[in-house]
Amino acid sequence: MNKVYVVGLGPGGVYGMTQAARAALEQADVICGYGVYLDLIAPLAAGKELLSTPMTQELERCTLALEKAAGGCTAALVCSGDAGVYGMASPLLELAPRYPEVEVEVVPGVTAALAGAAVLGAPLGHDFCILSLSDLLTPWPVIEKRLRAAAAGDFVLCLYNPASRRRKDHLRRACAILQEAGLAPGTLCGWVRNIGRGGQTHRILTLAQLQEEPVDMFTTVFIGNSTTRLAGDRLVTPRGYQA
Repeated sequence: MNKVYVVGLGPGGVYGMTQAARAALEQADVICGYGVYLDLIAPLAAGKELLSTPMTQELERCTLALEKAAGGCTAALVCSGDAGVYGMASPLLELAPRYPEVEVEVVPGVTAALAGAAVLGAPLGHDFCILSLSDLLTPWPVIEKRLRAAAAGDFVLCLYNPASRRRKDHLRRACAILQEAGLAPGTLCGWVRNIGRGGQTHRILTLAQLQEEPVDMFTTVFIGNSTTRLAGDRLVTPRGYQA
């Protein structure tokens, strides 16, 4: 059919996928993705050709999907969360003009910010920013500039990629920058690990506590604004209706 679906799988297994994502996978002859994500959708991939590339070979993965589609197949390129939020839609669309015969459709999914927020309560109830702390593709001075701007705007922050084996101190540095920019040490925060998957855990804590918290690349971090509060045991940023 000369078509590629770029599919956001949501936070975890097949139960967290949208109906549109399921439909795209059903129509695909070939599914391309990182091995972990192919494993997550194994129940929906029976009988289909599966193609995988290692981490850091995202462009090669996009090219595989486009070349399969150019050859007459319907391909699906899968990623976790939403394909357009730190996902595969951007690199594939950048490459797609080289394959003018291929139609591309982006299929949205539930990104970690939304799925993680639901676990904690409603921390994204008002204006918020999403930032990645990975400096693999974005220089750290740019990340620091954006952290300070978000703090100045009193935005709730959702942080992706807060740490890895190579970036063990990035969250600590980010918390220090935010406090330098005016956030109180007692600002309410939270984190969720393995969102929507086995072993999901979460914690609500203060910014000062978060600075010392061990996290990893499977953790999504939420930092409240000046109005974020606890409602029982849930983290809430008021929308303002009561006012």
